[in-house]
Amino acid sequence: MEKVIITGGAGFIGSHAVESVLKNTDWDVVVLDRLDVSGNLKRLTELPFWELEGNRVKFIWWDLKAKLNNQIIKEIGDVDYIWHLAASSHVDRSITDPMSFVMDNVVGTCNILEYAREINPTKFIYFGTDEVFGPAPEGVDYKEWDRYKSSNPYAASKAGAEELCVAYENTYKIPIIVTHTMNVFGERQHPEKFIPMTIANVQAGKEVLIHSDPTETQSGTRKWVHTKSVCKALRLLTDEGKSGEKYNIVGKEISNFEMAEFIAEVLDEPLIYKMVNFHSSRPGHDLRYSLDGTKLRDMGLDLEQTTMESLRRVIEWYCNHNEWITQIERK
Repeated sequence: MEKVIITGGAGFIGSHAVESVLKNTDWDVVVLDRLDVSGNLKRLTELPFWELEGNRVKFIWWDLKAKLNNQIIKEIGDVDYIWHLAASSHVDRSITDPMSFVMDNVVGTCNILEYAREINPTKFIYFGTDEVFGPAPEGVDYKEWDRYKSSNPYAASKAGAEELCVAYENTYKIPIIVTHTMNVFGERQHPEKFIPMTIANVQAGKEVLIHSDPTETQSGTRKWVHTKSVCKALRLLTDEGKSGEKYNIVGKEISNFEMAEFIAEVLDEPLIYKMVNFHSSRPGHDLRYSLDGTKLRDMGLDLEQTTMESLRRVIEWYCNHNEWITQIERK
């Protein structure tokens, strides 16, 4: 029986990765998570078939700022794959406390790489971000090996971790794949994120802030991808991805305003909104990020086609699981 370690497996994307493995493979899963601001065991125990398949999952509490010790390594047992999803990912917090992001994202990645160096897994996937490339001018879609230009400490810490992965693949021949993923949405997301927050505010008749350019007429844009599509890409890359390569995981480009409009339309509620100058309100954020998804499309995985239908289902899911957005402080 094959086994995968999923770091950050109690987080938003990590819990979907656990679900994806349980539903689509016969692998066993080891979840490494420290259960902090983003990790929540509720995400795992609420998986649709947890009672049937939860016995295939072993949860181990661990903070990756510390090297994995012999006791933890023994508890993990033999491992075939590592999906390294654990990270601090909140841009605003990285601006106020950059060192914590260096510790979590750079040091934490180095510690799991050292573990990988010891066990020599069949495949190691590092879960990276589009933000390492910085802002994308209109018409520009960054390819996997384009230069970095981090706009904030979060992005810089992820770029540093990514370079460590490249170095470990080059130096120690660990079979590492790097991904860059754009804005991920889905069920059980942290309520501070744009989609659940917008759902909550539209339902409550509150104002939605739309980050825009300095003229406050053009909203920012992102390429959105459902977390289940991301997990499908992770499985494909584990099976067919080439070690030492990078792959962009890309969905459909939607502006922040279009996203808010669509949410209000699905909820059948009016959209009350205000355009806000992006950089004056949130320094370190960029108006547009964009990646080129050709590489995965050439492998037969086009994630853009399913974005809108997935988004509709997610909005409807939150309407039936209001407890996931009631934590928001509505101002």
